[in-house]
Amino acid sequence: MKRFPIAFLVLALAGCATNQSAPVNTQASRTESCKVTSEQEIAGLFDRWNRSLQTGDPRKVVANYAERSILLPTVSNKPRVTVAEKEDYFQHFLQDRPSGKIDFRSIELGCNSAVDSGLYTFTFARTGTVVKARYTYAYRWDGTQWLITSHHSSAMPEKT
Repeated sequence: MKRFPIAFLVLALAGCATNQSAPVNTQASRTESCKVTSEQEIAGLFDRWNRSLQTGDPRKVVANYAERSILLPTVSNKPRVTVAEKEDYFQHFLQDRPSGKIDFRSIELGCNSAVDSGLYTFTFARTGTVVKARYTYAYRWDGTQWLITSHHSSAMPEKT
């Protein structure tokens, strides 16, 4: 009588071990097709974002962001996740007429995703202030266009 429960337990554990080793998301089951892109195309997305700054219209800047995205801005301690929060941030940021220039970048390409990270400098036309900062833009292809899903910017900690 004791053999039956032990044999059942061994078979049950063997079945669990087999299921655990089977890949959950295999390449064969993927139906997503990847957008062909290049580092140049992804680098151009910063230029698109920077041109939207020049319009002075927060809505045009926020149009670069995916609906589900986060902005961790340079000159605010508050993470911005909603459209309204991003528009509020850019309403204030754009008052000094900023313009960005990439100083150093590293781009990583993925399937319908890309990350552009590096250093940039902002010059504010109204005040003449220059701010050097670190940045990371994560992008996702939505089937029509590349949109920012995560944007982190922080002022350089050391003054040069």
